Amino acid sequence: MVSTDPIADMLTRIRNALSVRQEEVKMPYSKIKHSVAEILVANKYIVAATFEGEGINKELVLKVINENGMSPITELSRISKPGRRVYSKAKELPVVKQGRGLVIVSTSKGIMTGSEAKEKKLGGEVLCKVY
Repeated sequence: MVSTDPIADMLTRIRNALSVRQEEVKMPYSKIKHSVAEILVANKYIVAATFEGEGINKELVLKVINENGMSPITELSRISKPGRRVYSKAKELPVVKQGRGLVIVSTSKGIMTGSEAKEKKLGGEVLCKVY
């Protein structure tokens, strides 16, 4: 089954894996999902992001639980949706939990965190928030 919102599907798969304490989660590969996963790895919300296979059978594999059996993610939600896109200027990018969380933004220079976008003075579509 093909999802109309692949990012929401990715976030839901991660939330479901965390709720049942599953160490790894697999999903169909896409560049945007890989970019979001790399941001989550860089900010230590997930342990690792790799991909398996080639061509149409390529899968993104995320290791969501660390060696302690815990995950730093307590909240993971989609902000901009296909039916209602949410855009923000660089100065107006949202802050999650007084800076302890993370906002992922799709800008003209690629996908990055909200703080990186503010630094580079770039606005864009606010994809999701992580805390």
